Amino acid sequence: MGFNRPSKIQENALPMMLAEPPQNLIAQSQSGTGKTAAFVLAMLSRVEPADGYPQCLCLSPTYELALQTGKVIEQMGKFHPELKLAYAVRGNKLDRGQKVSEQIVIGTPGTVLDWCSKLKFIDPKKIKVFVLDEADVMIATQGHQDQSIRIQRMLPRNCQMLLFSATFEDSVWKFAQKVVPDPNIIKLKREEETLDTIKQYYVVCNNREEKFQALCNLYGAITIAQAMIFCHTRKTASWLAAELSKEGHQVALLSGEMMVEQRAAVIERFREGKEKVLVTTNVCARGIDVEQVSVVINFDLPVDKDGNPDNETYLHRIGRTGRFGKRGLAVNMVDSKHSMNILNRIQEHFNKKIERLDTDDLDEIEKIAN
Repeated sequence: MGFNRPSKIQENALPMMLAEPPQNLIAQSQSGTGKTAAFVLAMLSRVEPADGYPQCLCLSPTYELALQTGKVIEQMGKFHPELKLAYAVRGNKLDRGQKVSEQIVIGTPGTVLDWCSKLKFIDPKKIKVFVLDEADVMIATQGHQDQSIRIQRMLPRNCQMLLFSATFEDSVWKFAQKVVPDPNIIKLKREEETLDTIKQYYVVCNNREEKFQALCNLYGAITIAQAMIFCHTRKTASWLAAELSKEGHQVALLSGEMMVEQRAAVIERFREGKEKVLVTTNVCARGIDVEQVSVVINFDLPVDKDGNPDNETYLHRIGRTGRFGKRGLAVNMVDSKHSMNILNRIQEHFNKKIERLDTDDLDEIEKIAN
């Protein structure tokens, strides 16, 4: 799977997850650090392929992330041909009275809860390992927190509980402690959070046209395998995608009002390299794993609904590059006093200096590419 040696999270978490008797874990881990491979290994080590009922349950905040985790399970479990996987996601319909025979179930909280309680497709009392992935995203989604807690309460006492989150604001911490009894805990220092393999810069512009020009200059000066560009609104994202297409770029557009299947298709095309640029609103900041992404551009800086810096989203966005220890590049577009203030607060939060970049100076851009 491309790991020459265990990543930090694998080194710390695997001995605890594979211990006998099983131990519970709350772990802080960015995406791109190999945590999925770690918890998949834990699930695979506990599963009895000969038993035809669900034994491992993994909760993901989104349909896309559930599919991605499923791919890792298929890849790592391929030497167990009798091992099967079921997706408990919206739109995956089973007949009433049917029982799930697959040993591993991955899904989103609402559907998993229905399968366990109302529809009785799964017997939660037989679950041996319960994984809750991207807990910080989970609790940001209406309803997911309560659903997750209700699922956890149906599980047997001796079920191993594993919870992962990229960030641990107080609300995430409270949630984690409700879901995972007697946990081992792995936490990072703040500075360790901003993925050291990513170089971060900012560019000063006066308006969106200048931001677009700065983007074109970047593209003119360096070789970009694939890029993700984040915008604050659907309107900006649509405008930017259209402008980039006019310049001859192969552009994919992703936004919240698309159907789940449409979103999955757009991501799949981007993953296969059919489009080289993905323009998106926040919907996509988390968990999308495309190895060729070498540059992330914040066309608009991430802010919460009150207009304050959204540090968690910033971390998740720039974490789309520099994956698995490769070098990555993040460029932030600043177009007002307000957005400069947001950037300064992000720097303070992570205790990490973000350097200024002059995109009119080709030599300077070429330097950062090396």
